[in-house]
Amino acid sequence: MKILNRALMQNLTEQAQKNPRLRQHHNLHDSYDEPSQRLLNAMEPNSYIRPHRHLSDPKPEAFIGIRGKMALLIFSEEGKIEQIYPFGPNEDVVGVDLPPGIWHTVVSLEEGSIFYETKPGPFNPINPKDFAPWAPDPDSTDALKYLQSLRQACKLINDVIPEDCCRVSRQDE
Repeated sequence: MKILNRALMQNLTEQAQKNPRLRQHHNLHDSYDEPSQRLLNAMEPNSYIRPHRHLSDPKPEAFIGIRGKMALLIFSEEGKIEQIYPFGPNEDVVGVDLPPGIWHTVVSLEEGSIFYETKPGPFNPINPKDFAPWAPDPDSTDALKYLQSLRQACKLINDVIPEDCCRVSRQDE
């Protein structure tokens, strides 16, 4: 049995803040071979997860906000933001169950944010995702600028959308 307490969350946040990627995961599964992959993912606002989809190994995944505030961004094939779902324990949306094959990323909107992630296993760390060709590589000089544009899109949505709205569609833009 594994206990998820405040001390673990704080320790995970501190590790994420020290990590150059500003992100730290904590596996709850014991092996990549397990049929259920479960983990905590702590991420800070300047942590960049390159938009991706799971098409070559099509598996759904689910995110549940445990601490802080994050947003799931959904993209078109061309890289245009189609939907933004702010989520977290104090948001209208606390989590999302995402089918395979959808271009997406998660951004942290508050320091100390943590989400629970689960997806079917086994997990192949050699080819885990299909990265978006229109999004910068995390090691590129454009990555931080791109991340800031994603975070700005989330901020603009939060500034103009009523609190009771749980889905933002940008298809009409």
